[in-house]
Amino acid sequence: MTVRLVLGLTLTAVAFVLAGRRILTLYRLARTGQPAEPERTSDLGTRGWAIVTEVLGQRKLLTWSVPGVAHFAVFWGFVILGATIVEGYGALFDPDFHIPIVGTQAWLGFLEDLFIVAVLVSLVVFAGIRLRHRPQREGRRSRFFGSHLGAAWLVLFMIFNVMWTLLLYRGAQVNTGNFPFPEGAFASEAAGRLLAPAGEAANEVLETVGILASLGAVLAFLVIVVHSKHLHIGLAPLNVLFSRRPRGLGPLLPVYSGGKPVDFEDPDEEDKIGRGAIEDFTWKGMLDFGSCTECGRCQSQCPAWHTDKPLNPKLVIMSLRDHALDKAPYLLASSDAERAKLPDAVRAEAERPLVAPVADGGVIDPDVLWSCVTCGACVEQCPVDIEHVDHIVDMRRYQVLIESQFPKEANVLLRNLERAGDPWGRGANARLEWTAGLPFEVRVFGANGEQRLPDDVEYLFWVGCAGALDENAKRTTRAVAELLHEAGVEFMVLGDGETCTGDSARRLGQEMLFQELARQNVDTLTTVGARKIVVTCAHCFNAIGNEYQQLGGDFEVVHHTQLLSRLVADARLRPAHPVDTAVTYHDPCYLGRHNRVFSPPRDVLGSVPGLQFTEMERSRETSFCCGAGGARMWMEEPLGTRINETRTDQALETGASVVAAACPFCISMLTDGVATRKQQGKAADDVRVADVSELLLRSVRGEGTTPGAS
Repeated sequence: MTVRLVLGLTLTAVAFVLAGRRILTLYRLARTGQPAEPERTSDLGTRGWAIVTEVLGQRKLLTWSVPGVAHFAVFWGFVILGATIVEGYGALFDPDFHIPIVGTQAWLGFLEDLFIVAVLVSLVVFAGIRLRHRPQREGRRSRFFGSHLGAAWLVLFMIFNVMWTLLLYRGAQVNTGNFPFPEGAFASEAAGRLLAPAGEAANEVLETVGILASLGAVLAFLVIVVHSKHLHIGLAPLNVLFSRRPRGLGPLLPVYSGGKPVDFEDPDEEDKIGRGAIEDFTWKGMLDFGSCTECGRCQSQCPAWHTDKPLNPKLVIMSLRDHALDKAPYLLASSDAERAKLPDAVRAEAERPLVAPVADGGVIDPDVLWSCVTCGACVEQCPVDIEHVDHIVDMRRYQVLIESQFPKEANVLLRNLERAGDPWGRGANARLEWTAGLPFEVRVFGANGEQRLPDDVEYLFWVGCAGALDENAKRTTRAVAELLHEAGVEFMVLGDGETCTGDSARRLGQEMLFQELARQNVDTLTTVGARKIVVTCAHCFNAIGNEYQQLGGDFEVVHHTQLLSRLVADARLRPAHPVDTAVTYHDPCYLGRHNRVFSPPRDVLGSVPGLQFTEMERSRETSFCCGAGGARMWMEEPLGTRINETRTDQALETGASVVAAACPFCISMLTDGVATRKQQGKAADDVRVADVSELLLRSVRGEGTTPGAS
């Protein structure tokens, strides 16, 4: 007993010292980052519920059924089997130890053994998944591509060691009479039957060896975890707790410096704009990096990675984490003299630029940074709530505003926005051209000297740059206007009072220009007394409805599919004429994944008689981006294959003759994709792309024309 006690406590002390030193280093490293946004600690009720659903309930993990169930079993296995650690330490002091009150009850013994078996089965599942999807077999299509595979196998091995040593000492206890459970512990009893022929003396030795081996395996696992990517075991619950709520998508965060939003009208000289070095990230950013499980779910959903571009959201987070850890001695050094004594490798790491070509030593290659379409698929899939999009945009902000380094073709976009207030450079005078030929007069604010919207105007129709200036999008604008007129909805437009919402500028990283455009629009909308706003562009919908709140603009914004769905439900629109065509629907990222508007467009399509609707394999939360987000609409796509063509192929696989969407960016990209596939002979001549509203108008009016453009 004495030897067992001394060895057990010695192992514990050594492990706690090793793990404690590492945890202290990680804590100090996180403190080198900037303060996080104050909202990170607000609304504790919502955050607590997130812990219940995402950590305890494993909600995101269970969306992938087989690995999700296996992870659920391992997670709860370690929670439940915490009782066996208490029993193991108790046995160091007293061979007959049991947990007070419940320590001899059959249900506890059964539960412990059930999870021992469940964890062992889950390990087999994990091993099978890793072997089946190993990078050597699937290349970059493997979601484990670039992950630290050796560390993953080591952890699986250590979990196996924890389980079999538990069964060893519990089985031996059954034979020595020290086992606290008279019944219920079925697996331990089975192990005891296997060990019984060795005799009582041998089982006494096996009990001691098993207890020390079990505790040693747990302690070794602890040390390995805090030194490896499995640090997420401890950090993930914290990352979920402090994640953005209600979700990490929708509005981008403002530019923060020192924990406060930067005032771009009067910035402080000490303000840090964006992220130009690893220490410019907040402690929450550092927490994100350390929480990555390297599971590859983000990578598996990323449209850039799927089209052979260099962006892999998992590898971005891993690269930032590894750089932070390698630079840690430099960041934690107390003086320049201490830094000068650091190894050459550490000082070289400290000098690496955060964003630069890999050949020049950069941590993140510019091609990686600018391949992102900010679709949010990575954030949606991440089981530990890492905020990839925010980090990527923050690095873009530094590159644009401080370094003036960004794709050359984006210069045209920025110049047009600054000069004309729209991406095409057409100017305010062109914003009412879409009204030509309509069978009714569109009410324009200010045409009759109005100072505020008249009381009879139910909605301000925000047309948007695309809706007013792009030929494809004009059809949507006219269709929505005709449907609102048909339903008796009084609406008014701003005409030349509109300017770009600034969405593309913000996602490009040009926050200053976004602020200028957004403030102008907030002032306009506030001045005219806009109460309800309807928009046809998913990006305008997100910007006005979500991001303008950061600038004091609190408006009720609805997407046109939401309004049309409501008008159909209220019988103010009657889609009575059949539209006999096969349709599939593409979820715009900024309508669906970012803002959770999935049903209204489908409700509208479902109300049209004659439509044969087929869902694409990737839809709703897992929808594949059209390739236009993140300001990519205005930039060339020289790397890999084109995202819009890949999404077009997914639509064509359904056999639909009409690809419906609900965003002008998506319609433009899909129209180009369909045209390309027609030229290649891979799409039928009758395939068209159309907004949902065009199909509804066709059914309401009974028009025989085919909606959309080739």
